[in-house]
Amino acid sequence: MPWKPLNTFAVAFLLGFTFMILFFFSGILEFPSVSNSIQLITQTVSSETISGPDPFTDLISVFRKWDSQVGCVRFREKHIALLPIQSNGSSALQDYEFKCGELKMEHVSVLVKEWTWIPDNLDKLYSCGCGLSCLWTKSSVLADRPDALLFETVTPPSQRRFGDPLRVYMDLEAGRKRSGVEDIFISYHANDDVQSTYAGGLFRNSRNYHVSSLKNSDTLVYWSSSRCLPQRNQLAKQLLSLLPHHSFGKCLNNVGGSDVARYFYPECAYDGSATPKWWDHLHCAMSHYKFVLAIENTMTESYVTEKLFYALGSGAVPIYFGAPNVWDFVPPHSIIDGSKFSSLERLASYVKTLANDPVAYSEYHAWRRCGVLGNYGKTRALSLDTLPCRLCETVSRRGGRNAIG
Repeated sequence: MPWKPLNTFAVAFLLGFTFMILFFFSGILEFPSVSNSIQLITQTVSSETISGPDPFTDLISVFRKWDSQVGCVRFREKHIALLPIQSNGSSALQDYEFKCGELKMEHVSVLVKEWTWIPDNLDKLYSCGCGLSCLWTKSSVLADRPDALLFETVTPPSQRRFGDPLRVYMDLEAGRKRSGVEDIFISYHANDDVQSTYAGGLFRNSRNYHVSSLKNSDTLVYWSSSRCLPQRNQLAKQLLSLLPHHSFGKCLNNVGGSDVARYFYPECAYDGSATPKWWDHLHCAMSHYKFVLAIENTMTESYVTEKLFYALGSGAVPIYFGAPNVWDFVPPHSIIDGSKFSSLERLASYVKTLANDPVAYSEYHAWRRCGVLGNYGKTRALSLDTLPCRLCETVSRRGGRNAIG
């Protein structure tokens, strides 16, 4: 029997019913949208780019690659709790705050006694907070009637009478120990009267601070040590045997002498009038390497020395062995903490992979390019650079020569 043509109403009804079924089931089936498909493809390509081997030599070019694939916005979001506007206090760092009303003196003079490793360029008259002036000097002529005497390698006088200068004793070595007769104790630890970190710049005198944008792609690690402590030497020897490296200094030297770096990198020769020293090139030479091995003499809480801060300042990524609470002192994602790896072999493998991954390597430099300091800002604020004013403020609060007890 021949088909009869459908009327207009029936066709419209069938089409409407069909669309209703499709609309209902589309919510259950969740067909992928075009935008979602594009996003997944983009993420896959980006991931492959980041993890793919790409031996690089120019730091500026890898920064540009990181900017395009990650960027400061995402980095700040990742470390938002560590932004300067956030509370990022650490029990390892003292709170450097005082009220002007606590000061009892408008001027304080500190006379540094006997030998000390504190550099001469710290000597001067400082203008501190709340209108306080501070004279820090090694000259008994300039400070003929000091308010405080600073000792480091010599024990202060056993007795202090009213009207005598306050006795200050400083010990920044790993096994810090009070003299027992000081009025004010300075160390690297937050539990002591005045804390001083190694993060400043004043102890780095007469050095070439040129930072190279070119990184050695074949020799990955810089190491320099001239105090060959057995335990540190053994650790360095084991790790460096797994990585291509240059070892300057006296310990494990493999470049032919302690002055060789100045010939490797002529731009690192210090052009001062004084006779060049092997350490003149230190900061500049480090900058030519992707990694710097930094091992403390002693691994103890809060003892984070210039070994680490030199490497950070040079534009290399430090491989660090030392203070277990090192992250209280450094910027987020700025160092490789060697103690977090189950073996030196795993650490070496990670370093080799990172050396060929420009985006992942750049992430270790993002803190300074994006302004994410974390506790590092406070670490710098408590450095030797600011010690004169902070000590003078402490002396002023106690009343200087008029202090009781």
